Amino acid sequence: MNKQILFLVGLIVVAALYPIASSAYITVGISVLLFSGWATSWNLLGGWAGQLSLGHASFVGLGAYFVAIGASQFELAPWWSILIAMAVAVVMAFIWGKLTFGLRGPYFSLSTIAIAEILRLVAINEGWLTGGASGVFIETLPEPLGIDLFDKTTQYYLALIYAAITIAITIFISTRKFGYELKAVRDNEEAAMAAGINPSVIKLKAFVLSGVLTALGGGIYGIFLSFIEPHIIFNLLFSIQIALTVIIGGRGTVWGPSVGAFLLVVSGEVFRTTFAQANMLLYGALILIVILILPRGIVGEYVHKLVRRKYADRT
Repeated sequence: MNKQILFLVGLIVVAALYPIASSAYITVGISVLLFSGWATSWNLLGGWAGQLSLGHASFVGLGAYFVAIGASQFELAPWWSILIAMAVAVVMAFIWGKLTFGLRGPYFSLSTIAIAEILRLVAINEGWLTGGASGVFIETLPEPLGIDLFDKTTQYYLALIYAAITIAITIFISTRKFGYELKAVRDNEEAAMAAGINPSVIKLKAFVLSGVLTALGGGIYGIFLSFIEPHIIFNLLFSIQIALTVIIGGRGTVWGPSVGAFLLVVSGEVFRTTFAQANMLLYGALILIVILILPRGIVGEYVHKLVRRKYADRT
């Protein structure tokens, strides 16, 4: 069995024991796992394919709103709402990618910001469906097999399953043809085309998969929050935080997004509770220090040094 799969299984076992060992900080654990999943999903596009997205909050909001609207207005079970949101994410990412991946330069990144802003305005103005600027509240959810979906421990395990799925998919892709095609397109599109690879098709596949997985996490986030408000869920800073998580952890690596999620979420919580109003200053300083010292990210630098060491040993 793949060593990374074995490592993932070990991490899942350890993480599954976390609510028992530290139930007082379970919301922090949920945040770490959700950001790990979102960042890993973003990494498929932003790290492996090299396409910088600054609007992935749109997919998070899509999943969260579908769950909230489905529960509050149509009495729809959240798993059905999440499946619908994932289907919509496929369509949205496909059309979005088709329109932008033929362009060069920063146009794709700018378009991601625009899409998130459009969805925010739709959520604000279509109050009959979304609750408008006041947001939408989830009052009741079904209890499958007697499981309370509002219970934080339940939400923790849902987030753990989500993070595990995204990491497992990344591990699978990293050793398959698609993974090598993604890296080829990221490193040199002209060389990839010369090798018979269509960069637009490869990036489009990565975008669709990234959007679907992000929407899945957004649905779990909607259950976790129980209240969805457009100014927060579609916020540009939210999208930037997801991207920063990957950049700090290491773009184009399997474990970088998870390492970045753990570092940023935990350090943010520690700074907030310890330094009060000065927490954002210290949080920003931490991000700046990591980026300056480790430009490839924490895991990215480790992998780079490991590859260089192996190459030196062979020569």
